[in-house]
Amino acid sequence: MLQVSYIRENREKVLERLSVRNFKQPELVDEIIRIDEERRQVQTSLDSLSAIANASAKQIGELMRAGNKEAAELLKAETSAGKEQHKKLSDQLSDAELKLYNLIVQLPNLPHDLVKAGSTPEENEIVLEHGNPAELPTGALPHWELTAKYDIIDFELGTKITGAGFPVYKGKGARLQRALINFFLDHATDAGYREMQVPHLVNEASGFGTGQLPDKEGQMYHAGIDNLYLIPTAEVPVTNLYRDVILKEEELPIKNTAYTPCFRREAGSYGAHVRGLNRLHQFDKVEVVQVVHPDKSYQVLEEMSAYVQSLLKELGLHYRVLRLCGGDMGFTSAMTYDMEVWSAAQQRWLEVSSVSNFETYQSNRLKLRFKNATGKTQFAHTLNGSALALPRIVAAILENNQTENGIKIPEALVRYTGFEYID
Repeated sequence: MLQVSYIRENREKVLERLSVRNFKQPELVDEIIRIDEERRQVQTSLDSLSAIANASAKQIGELMRAGNKEAAELLKAETSAGKEQHKKLSDQLSDAELKLYNLIVQLPNLPHDLVKAGSTPEENEIVLEHGNPAELPTGALPHWELTAKYDIIDFELGTKITGAGFPVYKGKGARLQRALINFFLDHATDAGYREMQVPHLVNEASGFGTGQLPDKEGQMYHAGIDNLYLIPTAEVPVTNLYRDVILKEEELPIKNTAYTPCFRREAGSYGAHVRGLNRLHQFDKVEVVQVVHPDKSYQVLEEMSAYVQSLLKELGLHYRVLRLCGGDMGFTSAMTYDMEVWSAAQQRWLEVSSVSNFETYQSNRLKLRFKNATGKTQFAHTLNGSALALPRIVAAILENNQTENGIKIPEALVRYTGFEYID
């Protein structure tokens, strides 16, 4: 959530950066400034009235101690009108604060200056590309045919049990899933991340804290009776570990990792591009989350991007890194790098990770602060990244490593799978 003081003091900058996102309601900025001015005027009047009431109370006390009860009672009567005005102003202040809150939560984060304007994925900036496309044998198959051929993932059985987008992993397919989860967690802990095991359902406060609510409630599964949401990513519960917390500066950076299943309704997703593992309602992911000093967050963003790339290199995957344009970024992000792997069988890029810096947008919602060396309290910066999401990684591994003898497991995974081939 943006800070009102920043909006008020940097109106032109806010409007310019929102335009990079193709934000369709710039008039909200002026409405926020207008209501904030009303709020500040009411607050000033209320503070003045409170000062007068405090002075009157002190004077009444002095008159009572001096035995001048008649004068004290007269002054009490005079201040009764002030109490009514105080209540009226308090109600006006509460109303203004609510209006301000309802408006400001509609504003997305401001893109970093390096983020370019754009509205479609085609306008994202290619930062780098690593490796070469896999050379596949004649008659190479897409992963949804490979999974049927080797009986390792059953999409129809998942549809029978739950519905489309909930596959069943079988035999070596299930073991490959487990191998990847352990591979990603081991590398994260080796990189200094502390492993956490967190709930898979969160309350509204948690969803609001990381920005899923009120922006993405339609994309989340909701358990209505208990008013809980199935998590779309481990980012939500892991980052909320620090909601309403004041840290010490020396505690930064905080680095956590967690494996969780993720649940996304993906409403409106259909077509060939979402076939098989390309788009699921339930999938596994290992997440990395950092809480850092504001001065270091963009250095950390680059480090997290390099870390995710190191995983892709170990798996032998041809990948590229994109810096997302303003119109393709998430609501809460100030800058996002997407990592995409090349699917040689599908002849297309598959997104497997997003690494984002949210600056103070989440920490303002979370009230996540730290005390600096001078004792001043300020908001921390939060970052997170997929390290990694499994479905499209599995799709790429299956498709890019198919041979006449079966699917060759990447060397880095063999000690986790216990086998070299799916055959």
